[in-house]
Amino acid sequence: MGRTKRTVKDASNPRTDVQAAGRNVFQIFAEKVRDHKGLESRWAVLQETRVEYFRGKDFVSFLRKHSELKDVLESEKNLGAEDIADILLGENLLVRCDRVVKTVRPGKKKLSTWPAHLEIFPDQVFSDNDAFFAWTFVKRRPLWQTILSFVWPVVTLAICLFPVFPHQCKLIVLYSCAGLLLLIFSLLLFRFLIFGTAWIILGKRIWFFPNILAEEATLSELFRFWPKKDEEERPKWTVRLFYAVVAVLFILVLRHHAPDEAARARYQKRVSNIIDDVLEWSPRLALSGMMEKQQHVVNATEFESSNTTSEEQMHHQSNGGADSESGKVQQEGNEEYGSTTDSSQQTADHDL
Repeated sequence: MGRTKRTVKDASNPRTDVQAAGRNVFQIFAEKVRDHKGLESRWAVLQETRVEYFRGKDFVSFLRKHSELKDVLESEKNLGAEDIADILLGENLLVRCDRVVKTVRPGKKKLSTWPAHLEIFPDQVFSDNDAFFAWTFVKRRPLWQTILSFVWPVVTLAICLFPVFPHQCKLIVLYSCAGLLLLIFSLLLFRFLIFGTAWIILGKRIWFFPNILAEEATLSELFRFWPKKDEEERPKWTVRLFYAVVAVLFILVLRHHAPDEAARARYQKRVSNIIDDVLEWSPRLALSGMMEKQQHVVNATEFESSNTTSEEQMHHQSNGGADSESGKVQQEGNEEYGSTTDSSQQTADHDL
């Protein structure tokens, strides 16, 4: 039952044993409540910032079941859930929020239980009537996250060094990744087939592993198996019949255009060749291949230079033969000219 106004205790008033190891007891209490698995919470976007939030009614029932958490408050452990929440709001450890979308979307019967987008509520007082409260402090990082932050660079470096792995390690990585991808696609196909069959035949929306594709889900919620309750209206039989016909036609088209045995053999051989190239690659083979390629380039260069030299020699020899022949012709011409001159001189002398 919601309340309109509550008097928040003045934060400036001194409390008895409020400080524990130099920290506010309500800060410690808020961290314990946030880390506890019993309080159901979700993640949403509040003013372009992702925040973790819970519902007011869940907070009341949580403190009723786990009253031992209030022992950290020491002298104020007898306060009720509403009073504690108001103090947390006054200490700026919580902020009251409201859903951005306040109208029922088409096809829905009621508003979303856990909205994905929130906005700050004007009246910052506690209420358990459709009220949401977001944590404002940064959650302490667990030890496994700290260890994981150091492990990720090592994993990244190992991925970059995959080409130089031993052959057995390459096989392990290859088959592990292939098996993981096969599991993921099989799971997605399995849940889609069940959803399509149930939706066409029964008109029910049944998604096994409903949070497997959710962006804002915890690890436990990610692998939740049972589907959520269908809160949407049942689709018309004409729509279901239409999609059933489309599905049948799609299957028939895929079957008609399926590759034959020869094409499948070619694809398999091509993929096998690619995998073999990846597995058999090594720096030694790469260096030897580069050396062989360089040797081929050197041999080709030497061959081209030898061909050029031989061509120049042949050209020089042909030019030398032509010069000698022209010299002989010129010499013969000179001799003929000399003989002609002598005969002319003799004729002139005879006339005289």
